[in-house]
Amino acid sequence: MPEYGRFCPVSLTTEVLADRWTPLIVRELVLGNTRFNDIARGLPGISRSLLTARLRHLEKRGVVERWASEYHLTPAGRDLEKIIDAFGRWAVEWLFDELYPHEVHPHTLMWWMHRRTDPSRFPAERVVLEFVFTAPDPMTVWLVLEHGEVSVCHQHPGFDTDVLLRATTATYSDIFNGPLTWADAVRSGAIEVAGSPRLVRALPGWFLWSPWAEATRERMARS
Repeated sequence: MPEYGRFCPVSLTTEVLADRWTPLIVRELVLGNTRFNDIARGLPGISRSLLTARLRHLEKRGVVERWASEYHLTPAGRDLEKIIDAFGRWAVEWLFDELYPHEVHPHTLMWWMHRRTDPSRFPAERVVLEFVFTAPDPMTVWLVLEHGEVSVCHQHPGFDTDVLLRATTATYSDIFNGPLTWADAVRSGAIEVAGSPRLVRALPGWFLWSPWAEATRERMARS
């Protein structure tokens, strides 16, 4: 492929980031996914061969470095976080009507949710959260919080459920992405939550939600 030319800083950045999927791969790395399979799970639709090629490209350009079986951002790669954040905020501001967050698959949404957590606020004991998706495609996904880590289980994890949650995919998505706050969802009955009162009260504090949740609420307030 011909280069864009080296007389403009934007053209140089374009050569690093402008290929299809590349900004989303950087997004996954910024959000803390370092293993190949974990990066792939956050990008439904990308082929393994293309992901491999894009990671090699980023490694060659000094954005990513490989540590054994993991990929980590270099200082140059970490400096792209503000660019990825700007991409998200720009889309919320100017492409809001083209966003369709309700179309997300439950498995993808739970994967996003598990990486946007605050382990410093987890309880000391193991906690099993059972997320029941009631519509449009009924299914159940579990999150297991233990030793400061979160595991996503698409089959029963073998432990008793501590908190049971029931809602539609759209409701879970709205809570994660910002249109609906946790408190409003519970108050309206859009989400049902059952379990230990102590854990139920603490649960929303374990999640950081989307990096663009606040920007989404601000944008909706102006609509």
